[in-house]
Amino acid sequence: QLQASGGGLVQAGGSLTLSCALSGTSPIDYTITWFRQAPGKEREGVSCINGSGGRTNYADSVMGRFSIARDNTRNTVDLQMGGLEIEDAAVYFCAADDNPHACFGQGYLNLGHLIHNWGQGTLVTVSS
Repeated sequence: QLQASGGGLVQAGGSLTLSCALSGTSPIDYTITWFRQAPGKEREGVSCINGSGGRTNYADSVMGRFSIARDNTRNTVDLQMGGLEIEDAAVYFCAADDNPHACFGQGYLNLGHLIHNWGQGTLVTVSS
């Protein structure tokens, strides 16, 4: 079971960290991907990290501003978001792929339809 948390209201230019916690298992066994969906827009893959944590990928829209990492002490995968823009406002979801060796390229972020384990979303609101 996935649990996403950490959403909230932040001013443009600010930072926020989202966490995806897996209960009953370890993130090491999965590739974790963060997605987001804004009202009226298609779902977008934001970032992914493979089971070992040695491979990450980012959407062009967040490259250089967001960072994904595992926190083994908390058993979470965190998405650190900096330099937030109005366009980053969305509901953010984390999803777990049973293949821990995925996240093989930026194109993987477009494969959300193949992932079956999803958590509930957490809302990020960015004010100007």
